[in-house]
Amino acid sequence: MPSKPRVCAVDYLNTSPLVWGLLHGPQQGLVDLTFRVPAECADLLRTGQVEVGLPPAIELATQNDLIIVPGCSISSLGPVGSVLLVSRKPIDQVQTVAADTSSRTSVALTQILLARKYNRYVKMRPYPPRLPEMLEIADAALIIGDPALRADREALSTSLLVYDLGEEWASLTRLPMVYAVWAVRRPAADPDLAAIFQASAQYGAEHLDEIAEQEAPRRHISPERAREYLTSQVRHGWGEPERRGLTLFLQYAAEMGLVPRKASLEMLDAPAMAI
Repeated sequence: MPSKPRVCAVDYLNTSPLVWGLLHGPQQGLVDLTFRVPAECADLLRTGQVEVGLPPAIELATQNDLIIVPGCSISSLGPVGSVLLVSRKPIDQVQTVAADTSSRTSVALTQILLARKYNRYVKMRPYPPRLPEMLEIADAALIIGDPALRADREALSTSLLVYDLGEEWASLTRLPMVYAVWAVRRPAADPDLAAIFQASAQYGAEHLDEIAEQEAPRRHISPERAREYLTSQVRHGWGEPERRGLTLFLQYAAEMGLVPRKASLEMLDAPAMAI
């Protein structure tokens, strides 16, 4: 392993609290940090180009050598604001979805929710996150991350239906939805890594107002919306509810044939937890 672990994070607002210490706090310089969209983070982990990443949670079922770094996640319990299904039809009539494939977790979540809650087995059509074009080729569009936060939900709701998939998951399961976790490749699984990422997340949690003020302009989001999102919608902790939510999500994905069955979740410096 290189002297500094190579780390890939996601350049979305929801990631900022997790990496704030790595960028601006006492953890600066401890890792070699790069940014990609979630799917690209997963690919860099798979090919060994980074040792630690923030991949979509579904990658835990497809990359067998990934170990969860405990203490942090990107999750929600209720409306999340950044994983939206925007539809021209009521959700129980949707047949096709144009999907921003930046996050494979959100694509799987859409399929799971439509099947389990609405008995809809839909065709997913990959497309860049350009909402008007997406709705020209499909009944509904899945948009995630900062593009979803930039969508004016009040304006959309005048002609389109907007479904928050974090809220949909919570109403189905009463559990958090875990979108991503820090994960380390097994050959680089040093228990000391956990302290770095946990400390960075703690530093971020203590600077949420600063993050909102600094990050909002470059993401074309108002500081007020960024602050609301970071303090009331997206969550960054990890505990037993998150473990149960992630376990159930991977179970549902396997039952639909979207991923292989995952026998256990393995935590850094902790025994595997059976699913």
